[in-house]
Amino acid sequence: MEVIRRLSQRLTLKPIAGECFRLGRTTPFLHTKTLILRFQNNSIFNPGFPSFNPAINAKFITTSRGFSSSSTVRTPSGWLGGLVKKRKVMDLPCIVKAGDPVLHQPAREVPPEEIGSDRIQNIIDDMVEVMRKRPGVGLAAPQIGIPLKIIVLEDLKEYIAHAPEEENKAQDRHPFDLLVVLNPKLRKKGNKSAFFYEGCLSVDGYRAMVERFLDVEVTGLGRDGEPMKVEASGWKARILQHECDHLDGTLYVDKMVKRTFRTIENLDLPLANGCPKQGVR
Repeated sequence: MEVIRRLSQRLTLKPIAGECFRLGRTTPFLHTKTLILRFQNNSIFNPGFPSFNPAINAKFITTSRGFSSSSTVRTPSGWLGGLVKKRKVMDLPCIVKAGDPVLHQPAREVPPEEIGSDRIQNIIDDMVEVMRKRPGVGLAAPQIGIPLKIIVLEDLKEYIAHAPEEENKAQDRHPFDLLVVLNPKLRKKGNKSAFFYEGCLSVDGYRAMVERFLDVEVTGLGRDGEPMKVEASGWKARILQHECDHLDGTLYVDKMVKRTFRTIENLDLPLANGCPKQGVR
């Protein structure tokens, strides 16, 4: 689940590591990556950043489980000179975008006996790093092309500080430490729900209102293979529901209030007539 930023915070240039990352350690599910570089003469203007040389478009075409997805990033030309030396920066998996079949079909459970393996532990490490570099507050394994039931999530004080205090209060949003859950099973606790905007790293650049339960319980296995239970309310419960949906092949756009769908530039514009208001029902 993507960090929802206000318009003034959306103008910041993303680092190259924010789009396409390490692809080396999860080879059972991720096959190949091709780099295409294209020079451009136009300069990039970004307030608060020093000017730099003409830009390069770096396009990585990733073939995942027989399906293809691509991600294009923009980076200062000075990065090209260190391309070989800085190869590790580009080693994390790309975030798979809407339309890739891996996002639209159910993931499979991780066999408990495999949880302690290097392969599964490396997948978890990659997920955490990808989530933090975007940044996001949650990520599911299918979002990096891996059809396994693994989710990671955390919400940090610095993310919450970007939102107005009254908004955080309305969303019942509080910071929490990193959570890693394998084979999660979610159930609601009560029927109270709320409408709020959501974003997704796999549907970049858009937002829509989604109705979610206020209180949920998630059971599953930790990265140590031990049983765990998480009881959550408010925004933390919303993140858990969003990420568990990914494991069922469901994106937030499958549950959104359609008339609230909008670009991030239009996030603060008034809602159309007939749309529910944000908040608890």
